[in-house]
Amino acid sequence: MNNLYYIETESLNPYYNLALEEYLLDTLPADSVLLYLWQNEKTVVIGKNQSSSNEVNIEALQEDNGHLVRRLSGGGAVYHDTGNLNFTFIMNEKSFDVQKQTQVILLALNKLGIQAEINGRNDLTINGCKFSGHAYYHTKGNSYHHGTIMVNVDPDALTKYLHVSKQKLASHNVKSVKSRTVNLIDILPSLTIPMLKEKLKEVFEEVYQGIATCIYEKDLNPEKMHLLEKKYSDPSRIYDKQEKYDFSKEKKYPWGMTAIHYSLQDNRLSKLCIYTDALQTDLLEQLPKKLLHKEHNDSLYALAQTKEEKDIIDLLLGKD
Repeated sequence: MNNLYYIETESLNPYYNLALEEYLLDTLPADSVLLYLWQNEKTVVIGKNQSSSNEVNIEALQEDNGHLVRRLSGGGAVYHDTGNLNFTFIMNEKSFDVQKQTQVILLALNKLGIQAEINGRNDLTINGCKFSGHAYYHTKGNSYHHGTIMVNVDPDALTKYLHVSKQKLASHNVKSVKSRTVNLIDILPSLTIPMLKEKLKEVFEEVYQGIATCIYEKDLNPEKMHLLEKKYSDPSRIYDKQEKYDFSKEKKYPWGMTAIHYSLQDNRLSKLCIYTDALQTDLLEQLPKKLLHKEHNDSLYALAQTKEEKDIIDLLLGKD
């Protein structure tokens, strides 16, 4: 049996809320499962390995006093406002079960009278339209599974603040990110965020067969929270490094959209930057280091250890 914990925050500050998420990830006791519910105000959250300038209309977001933040997990950019509810499941990596965690969301909606389904690598949809996107993060100890639930999100903000590549839209057979999404109030007009929170907590306890102990923010370590919040609000962590490259390429793979930027000197990779919305957060931790300063030819394949790395080298060599 796992010990169950539950926490929700009234903060709408994305830097604080992501700091709290990491704090909970680091401090959750063994043999425990936690559900964290939270909301952000006018925020774009990008994946760990994404380009902020490629994914976000930064100027428009700043003009509207919005926020930009980079999370720990992989995946794509998402827009949050107070019409969206975010959830995070945290547990020991041995207890991590995406199907079970996702079942909490689906059963909660089912009890509210909404039928939804899993679609693609990490989406929940209704009649083919997405209302919830998920991402995952694993450490040596605990892991988390988090995502969005669109209840009453401003649909115009999606197209205003998010840049979505034509290749990615084409892969979903849609013309815009707005046309691909749906708000839950379009399915159940009486639905509210408090109703959804209550049902999620109820089903969480049913699925994990226990009563969740509430955690309160007043009991957290303020010094650690301050340091984590400072980390998430650090511009050097959020924004791209300002570099100029001679070549740029991008391609949509089944495992994620990928863009590469590089320069050559004497046919060697003198500069290299890779961005992706792949869910695997460690995909780009080693490859750029292995490729840098190597000859731009087929010898690069000897450095590939995974299918994804081979795909990136194909793109780099123009063999895609």
